[in-house]
Amino acid sequence: MSTLKRPIITEKATGLTEKGRYVFEVERTANKVQIKKDVEQMYGVTVTSINTMRTIGKVKSKFTKGGQVAGRRAHGKKAVVTLKDGDIIDFYGNI
Repeated sequence: MSTLKRPIITEKATGLTEKGRYVFEVERTANKVQIKKDVEQMYGVTVTSINTMRTIGKVKSKFTKGGQVAGRRAHGKKAVVTLKDGDIIDFYGNI
């Protein structure tokens, strides 16, 4: 099973692609070695470095007729993957 969940396509992450860096949402238990192996195997590129960050889910609350309902979004983990010069990942190629 792959440790990669999905690529993150936001304005900030798209700006990083010009510098050869791509952002992925990964499993919380994944380490850098597993992430590197999965990216190289799935996209056929060479990874030079990986930076990971753990994200904490926001606390959300709303007021309903039955009272206040509180909850939390899920925690997660992101990986910023830097590729070798000249390597490109095309997320939109299969559309």
